[in-house]
Amino acid sequence: MIDYKEASWWYWLVTVCLLTLGLVGYPQGFLLAIGLTVVQLVHFGMRERSLTAFPIQVRFWYLLLLLLSLPAPMQFLYWLPTIGTWAQVIFGYCAMARFVSLLPWNRREPWTLPLVWRTFLSRPVRGNILQGLPPTGA
Repeated sequence: MIDYKEASWWYWLVTVCLLTLGLVGYPQGFLLAIGLTVVQLVHFGMRERSLTAFPIQVRFWYLLLLLLSLPAPMQFLYWLPTIGTWAQVIFGYCAMARFVSLLPWNRREPWTLPLVWRTFLSRPVRGNILQGLPPTGA
């Protein structure tokens, strides 16, 4: 959910502004967004004290997506995290968290089309997507 009083919301807001700068012609915005994501990963790593904590996983995969998009021929991919992060900042919908929730170590049920459907179409919730998914069969 949207919570402008939380540091994480501000991290995402600044990150998406930097990515947007990169997309409109200032490529150093991409580097600054990567740097800020590293800072965010360290900050939340110190707070969570576990590399397997869900917020750490989300930031880790987000960082990997930013790094994958860094080479010039791949920079079109920056549209994905930019659009997704604007959705996070404005609506509280985190697509990366939903992708991460489908990784084998983050789910308790088999990967099925109904699971994917519930994961991506459920409303944003406070906490993380793992807490907001209805039980199987609901």
